[in-house]
Amino acid sequence: MSEQDFDVVVLGGGSGGYAAALRASELGFSVGLIEKDKVGGTCLHRGCIPTKALLHAAEVADVSRDSSKFGVKTTFEGIDIAGVTSYREGIVAKKYKGLQGLIKARKITTIADEGRLTSPTTVQVGDETITGKNIILATGSYSRSLPGLDIGGRVMTSEHALQLDFVPERVAILGGGVIGVEFASVWKSFGSEVTIIEGLPHLVPAEDEAISKLMERAFRRRGIDFSLGVRFAGVTQDDSGVHVSLENGTVIDADILLVAVGRGPATSGLGFEEVGVAMDRGFVTTDDRLQTSVPGVYAVGDIVPGLQLAHRGFQQGIFVAEELAGLKPVIIPDINVPKVTYSDPEVASVGLSEAKAKEQYGDDKITAYDYNLAGNGKSEIIDTSGLIKVVRVNDGPVVGVHMIGARVGELISEGQLAVNWEAYPEDIAPLVHAHPTQSEALGEAFMALAGKPLHAL
Repeated sequence: MSEQDFDVVVLGGGSGGYAAALRASELGFSVGLIEKDKVGGTCLHRGCIPTKALLHAAEVADVSRDSSKFGVKTTFEGIDIAGVTSYREGIVAKKYKGLQGLIKARKITTIADEGRLTSPTTVQVGDETITGKNIILATGSYSRSLPGLDIGGRVMTSEHALQLDFVPERVAILGGGVIGVEFASVWKSFGSEVTIIEGLPHLVPAEDEAISKLMERAFRRRGIDFSLGVRFAGVTQDDSGVHVSLENGTVIDADILLVAVGRGPATSGLGFEEVGVAMDRGFVTTDDRLQTSVPGVYAVGDIVPGLQLAHRGFQQGIFVAEELAGLKPVIIPDINVPKVTYSDPEVASVGLSEAKAKEQYGDDKITAYDYNLAGNGKSEIIDTSGLIKVVRVNDGPVVGVHMIGARVGELISEGQLAVNWEAYPEDIAPLVHAHPTQSEALGEAFMALAGKPLHAL
């Protein structure tokens, strides 16, 4: 038996864990980072980065098909899935190498094995006891399924879908949230017939309803089918494919079924409950400063109830490191963390939807303004339609920004600043947006809410 001692021990090297480790090291703590797989976690190796590479390949496919409308002659000869895989894996490998170098440069000790919490100050890794004055739990998440829905064969999660070495002719996707619509977008661009099954009334149901409806219209135009408001009943598979039955008796036939019903917390069997860490349905509950029920033990990322986003994990990891250093970091509530869905079209949002804002402040206290991207020069140039919606409290701050259209994910940072700094539209309206850019659309919405629209009525 051997022992290693650190100021901070981080269990899990994904987005939240490695961000905590990097910031803690920067602040002068000695750090032990325990990761059973590869630092970078789901986001880098099986999630955000590889899926966005697929989505870029899909965009290139669409542009090459439609290039004649821009006066450029190309021939689309199909998808070379081996080439796409090589491109995707190359990006992941480069980012992984860079992250490893960064961790090494910060003199963080990485321990490549599975750890188990054994006390408020110790994690057991094989025969070794890793001791820390503080412990940060950052064990991440896994792709969930539904009761009675077994993963295997033609029924797969996003991790398996990434590894496919062919483009399926017909795909059924269970779940119309972020992961479901992103894969639907990729496969449609690659030439598959796609059907999404979503039990709630809208695609991307966590978004403002106006944005969800525009997403549905855009997917209809692209020829992506979807069934809304009817629940999944069961699936069978045979040599001819999968056969997905819904509660209304509809049967959808496909070559594969992607199960995209969300992610569960990876906390089982890691000793958390035995040490006294309070849990709720597998999630680790914390106070508003991310400390668990056990003093000195903190939790970050996907195991903490709320949004499961890599950048929320980064923010929470940084937050806990600064909290341990006595810097009193500012709490960012989940509602004010930006969200992006990288499908075609993209969706981006931060803050309250119009409905939630009215619920919170009262119907007569809220004004929302929709700016159509048809009025934006750059959007016309890149051939996208869509909407920028800004929600404000009357005579008060901007409380929500919601967008749909190509590349709008790149605009959400300004929306985040407006919402988190509680800016009034009148504060922002005098500021100048470069022309021609899509960001002007956001500026137009702020000007309209300030009572001085320029290119809008």
